[in-house]
Amino acid sequence: MEGRPLKPPIVAVLLGGTSSEREVSLGSGRACALALARSFPTCEIDVTADAVPAGLDPRKHVVFSALHGGFGEDGGMQRALEAAGIAYAGCGVAASALTIDKTRTKAAVAAAGVRVASGLAFAAAQKPAAAAIAAQLAGPLVLKPNDQGSSVGLYLIGDQAALEAALREVRTGNWLVEQRISGRELSVGVLHDRAMGVVEIRPKSGVYDYRSKYTKGLTEYLAPAPLDDGLTRAVQQAAERAFAACGCRDYGRVDFMLSEENIPFFLEINPLPGMKETSLLPMSARCAGMDFTALVREMVGPALQRFQAAAAALRS
Repeated sequence: MEGRPLKPPIVAVLLGGTSSEREVSLGSGRACALALARSFPTCEIDVTADAVPAGLDPRKHVVFSALHGGFGEDGGMQRALEAAGIAYAGCGVAASALTIDKTRTKAAVAAAGVRVASGLAFAAAQKPAAAAIAAQLAGPLVLKPNDQGSSVGLYLIGDQAALEAALREVRTGNWLVEQRISGRELSVGVLHDRAMGVVEIRPKSGVYDYRSKYTKGLTEYLAPAPLDDGLTRAVQQAAERAFAACGCRDYGRVDFMLSEENIPFFLEINPLPGMKETSLLPMSARCAGMDFTALVREMVGPALQRFQAAAAALRS
């Protein structure tokens, strides 16, 4: 049955959240809301609990989430939105739950033919001895949380004494220790299943940790990365394969280490990456000739289509 034309939905930008990355999320969300408002009716919602915010209406709203960490990225918010019938941009529940877990993600990506570093996952309560880790993994190592941002709780380990010291700091949570790939750190934005530009990350300290990531002037970014055309395409293809292998949709960011032999080793997929205008995904998009406003418009586009399809189905 036909009725009046469908009214455009309001894009509700979720920001803040309850994780340790709340302040970063606030910055991302405000930047995205400002850009989205140039094209759509838009509102900001500061999320202060692990639940769907009050006032969201599946007949009126489409969600664009700028939440980072925890409930925002692990599939929790996505599951709650789906239960409420609310269309949202970005990866679905299964892909979000997968990509928050670095070990499971690496297994899926490796099965798709993308190289990954050898590693060992463990819970803090059952952490192995340093000697047991050294028996399985040779050379310099990296120790990091298995289910948080890669720059949170990052330890670079050069010998067994450093490994023992790092393990003493491990008291809670799930962890991943893996062989450290020496080389260049790269990041690739993926939009609608296609890789955009490759960005090279050069932290002045040599370590892209939380401080290097979020302190102005401590990291140099080269966009596009100075790679030859063949290597650029190889990294882009690896990003596309990883994105597809994890069942991701709409957009995301895929990070790599490029070894000294020019082999890209997968690090992680971030389905809700930082989204200030100076963040890595917007940098990648600019390499492809897309400014920030055009990028966020494209990012929310599939969710608007899902909203319109659901509304049309209800009216038929």
